[in-house]
Amino acid sequence: MDLKLQSDQDLIHLYISGDEGGLVELIRRYQTKIYTSIYLLVKDEYLAEDIFQDTFIKVINTLKAGKYNEEGKFLPWVTRIAHNLVIDHFRREKRAPMVSNGDDFDIFEVLGNYDESTEDRMVREQTHKDLKTLIQLLPSEQKEVLIMRHFGDMSFKEIADITDVSINTALGRMRYALNNLRKMMQAKEMSIKN
Repeated sequence: MDLKLQSDQDLIHLYISGDEGGLVELIRRYQTKIYTSIYLLVKDEYLAEDIFQDTFIKVINTLKAGKYNEEGKFLPWVTRIAHNLVIDHFRREKRAPMVSNGDDFDIFEVLGNYDESTEDRMVREQTHKDLKTLIQLLPSEQKEVLIMRHFGDMSFKEIADITDVSINTALGRMRYALNNLRKMMQAKEMSIKN
């Protein structure tokens, strides 16, 4: 039997009935997406790995206890567990996730890779720094959606599933986040001109 052809639900039943291969295949299938969603929130490779492992320990315990009942929604369920563990981590740390410049990927590099003068580069870097600072000032629900959407490249459906809200609520939070950023940027420009 080729595990790659099995549905998530079939793999869960295989694992519950004692076949470890079911869980191994589920992890193989979703590890990149789950790890990335954790990493984008915590911005720390080792911390992301720890939370990823904690997530699957929780998954294993829930499956073994027979408490899994999310028919056909394995990925959103696991991502929600991971997301809750990230929130728990930040509550313990008493700080919000930082949108930082990761070493391996910078969304701002994608926005403008062209020949630019030193002055242009300095202005661009300062703008990005200012934007990241402003993102930190957003209410946590708006910041969360913005980070998941733009830095995590998640769909609004995925965001809604993870944060346990409707798609309309996720869209609304994104709209408010962008409006608030726009207002803060305009206010900053006015204070610089005056």
